[in-house]
Amino acid sequence: MAEGQPDVVEGTRFERDDWYGEEWVGRTFRDCTFIDVDLTEAVLRHTTFEQCRFERCRLNATRLETTAFVACDLAHTSFFDAELDGCKLVGSTFTDCTLRPLAVTGGTWQGVTARGASLAGVRLAGLDLRDADLSLSDLSGCSLRSWTAASCEANLTGADLRGAGLAGADLSGARLSSAHIDLAGAVTLAELAGLVVDLTE
Repeated sequence: MAEGQPDVVEGTRFERDDWYGEEWVGRTFRDCTFIDVDLTEAVLRHTTFEQCRFERCRLNATRLETTAFVACDLAHTSFFDAELDGCKLVGSTFTDCTLRPLAVTGGTWQGVTARGASLAGVRLAGLDLRDADLSLSDLSGCSLRSWTAASCEANLTGADLRGAGLAGADLSGARLSSAHIDLAGAVTLAELAGLVVDLTE
């Protein structure tokens, strides 16, 4: 995007734009649509997307710093090898997106919907995942220590669930083989399975 463009853009459609390797700082996009846009290796700092739609976009190897996607809809969009540092993805929906490999440092994915996503091995520790819908996703080997689970028919094989909020969750359809849990989590899972936990001697 050329210099001199407005810092706030509203209601604009971008299609097949080539922004490879560009650097944006402090930009805001509201109610915009991005179709087949290339942001490969771009650097976005303090950039905000509000109620925007992304379709078939490429954010491969993109570095996103304190960037926000608020109530956005992202479909068939690739974040291959992207870095997200302190980013906010509140209330956004990811449909058939490429989300690995992905480097995530802090931030919040509160209320994110990413059903059926492949996030195997992605480190999500320190990330606010309250009310996130990750049902049917491959979360094997993920660190989910701040996750508040709800109904989740997902692959949690080898996942780190220590500190995760499991109370009231429906994990009956989840694959939990070799998952790591703490004592509180073990008690919660036992109670969810209908067992009576007696810790007295």
